[in-house]
Amino acid sequence: MIYGLGIDLTDIDRIRQAQEKRQTFAGKVLTPGELEVFERLNDKRRFEYLAGRFSAKESYGKALGTGIGKEASFQGIEILNDALGNPYVNSHPKQDEFIAHVSISHTDTCVMTEVILESKK
Repeated sequence: MIYGLGIDLTDIDRIRQAQEKRQTFAGKVLTPGELEVFERLNDKRRFEYLAGRFSAKESYGKALGTGIGKEASFQGIEILNDALGNPYVNSHPKQDEFIAHVSISHTDTCVMTEVILESKK
């Protein structure tokens, strides 16, 4: 059964500006595993990736119904890619209760994400 659905739309340039202003921004949003991927990407793709992970984690918080904060933090949610490049939620704070499904789509300027939390019960 579906517990929650979260959708987010993020401007890639806004994320680029946040990272350029505060070089620690990516480290606050991305887990160590995500940072490894981020560091290997070229500039254009790097900011798409960072914006996508930021947006997907915001979507997770919305699906949970709490937003990002006490129950769900940026560092507590890890989104990786499988061998075909499809994103998946590798770990999240409620993984004992929910299966998390994620979708990430980009244009040149925006990223849109969706997270569905499916109850395990």
